[in-house]
Amino acid sequence: MPDPEDGAPGRDVSDRYARQVLFQPLGEKGQQALGRATALLVGCGALGTHLADLLARAGVGRLRIVDRDVVERSNLHRQSLFDERDVAEGLPKAAAAARRLADVNPEIAVEAVAAHLDAGNIGRHADGVDLLLDGTDNFETRFLLNDLALQRSIPWVYAACIGAYGMTMTIVPGTTPCLRCLVRDPPAPGTVDTCDTAGILAPAAALASALAAGEAIKILSGAIEAISRDLVAFDLWSNTTQRLRMERASMSPGCPACDQGRYEFLAAGAGTRAVTLCGRNAVQVRPGPGKKADLDLLARRWESIAKVTRNPYLLRMDVEECTLAVFADGRAIISGTSDEGRARALYDRYVGG
Repeated sequence: MPDPEDGAPGRDVSDRYARQVLFQPLGEKGQQALGRATALLVGCGALGTHLADLLARAGVGRLRIVDRDVVERSNLHRQSLFDERDVAEGLPKAAAAARRLADVNPEIAVEAVAAHLDAGNIGRHADGVDLLLDGTDNFETRFLLNDLALQRSIPWVYAACIGAYGMTMTIVPGTTPCLRCLVRDPPAPGTVDTCDTAGILAPAAALASALAAGEAIKILSGAIEAISRDLVAFDLWSNTTQRLRMERASMSPGCPACDQGRYEFLAAGAGTRAVTLCGRNAVQVRPGPGKKADLDLLARRWESIAKVTRNPYLLRMDVEECTLAVFADGRAIISGTSDEGRARALYDRYVGG
């Protein structure tokens, strides 16, 4: 990463951020702090693509993007970093985002991690980061982020969006309430809407991401005193907003995470083996801990079954009216079904347990 005071060779870094630096609460000192900062973004869908784009343009020095999925055509109406080329190439979202951001701002470093984030790898992916950002679509991963943030005293920004409704909450360990102060346990399956059941409007995702990115810039530039102490919620369709004051003194007592120090999601091992992906007729299946896929061997096996396509990240085959995409870490995304049982059966049959 180039020194924030020097810029890239042959280019004055102040030219790119000149209008941003004129905003006095940020200024040159804040811009330099942004250029030295590292953020981990988990999830690169509707929320994550807007977040990544805003932070790259703002000049955050290093952005590490972790996402488990590949780009599909149904993503394009709301996931701002992707286009038809990414769909045609079947790229993982993290890789497609990194390629696009390299054109947006070549002065920053973007790391693409095509992986499912779980208790077994979150510590490694969060090494050396100054901020955790939520671009996810499920509470299991958010509670995992919350546990790690508390354990390592890393600030994080929660964001969510469904339909025309969105919300954000900034969490600074030891200073603000945490996510489990607000929501003690993950909602039971089927009890909350998803983008599969309620849909999602792109402007709502963009607004939630903009609020989250604003909080990220405050933290990473050193202006942590300016963060929001409220949970901010909005409904873009009815043009209404709500604020809930988040007071640590009144909310944290009894919290299993920040009050009692129980990091239950970090201790949960590899998590569930199969999970339905939001917004798609698809299921992700993971192998047991420590198991990886030999894509060369698998390709030779599959060639006798059906046409096989491949890129540097994954192997793909259409079979039994479904599409299997297998990554080197052993994960597979089975498109064409939302039945976890069927997805597991296809995985066992064509990849192996």
